[in-house]
Amino acid sequence: MRAKNPSESRTVMTDMVLPSETNPLNNLFGGELLARMDRAASISARRHSRRITVTASVNHVAFNRSVPLGSVVTVEASVSRAFKTSMEIYIDVWMEDRFTGERTKANEAIYTFVAVDETGIPTEVPPLEPETDLEKERFAGALRRKQLSLVLAGKMEPNKATELKALFTS
Repeated sequence: MRAKNPSESRTVMTDMVLPSETNPLNNLFGGELLARMDRAASISARRHSRRITVTASVNHVAFNRSVPLGSVVTVEASVSRAFKTSMEIYIDVWMEDRFTGERTKANEAIYTFVAVDETGIPTEVPPLEPETDLEKERFAGALRRKQLSLVLAGKMEPNKATELKALFTS
C-alpha cells in the first residue's frame, strides 16, 4: 500500500440547481445538497482506498448560504486523513452567481467513510501524505475531530483523547 496525496482523491462535481430541487423559497433543498456531498465524498474515498466505501458518519455540515434556483454548484471533496480503515473527507461547496459568474463558498461538510471488502468487512486503507498548507491543516485537525466524535459517541474515554487534551493543557 503506498501513501497517497489528497489531490489523487480529489473529486469535483458541478451541476445546476433545477426547479425540482428547490424549496418554496426557490433555494436548493438541504437534503439534495447532502446527497450531492455524499456522492462526491464517496468517489473521493473510493479513489483513495480503491475499495468499496460506505458512509460511516456525517460529522459536520454548515449550511452557511442559501443556494438559489439556477445557481451553478460545485462540490469539491477530498480525503483529509486516512486512519486504519476509515477516511475523513472534507467537502467544500461553491456556488457561482448566475449573472456575474462570481464564485463564493456556500457550505462545507466533513464525512467519514469506511473501506470494506466484498463481504462488508472493514479493510485497511493507504496512508495519506498532505502537501499543501490547507491539506496539512485539515490533516492535523482530523485526529482531534475523530477523537471528539468517539468521545461523544461513548466509544472512547475522555482521558484517552490525547489530541483533545493537548488543546486544553500546556
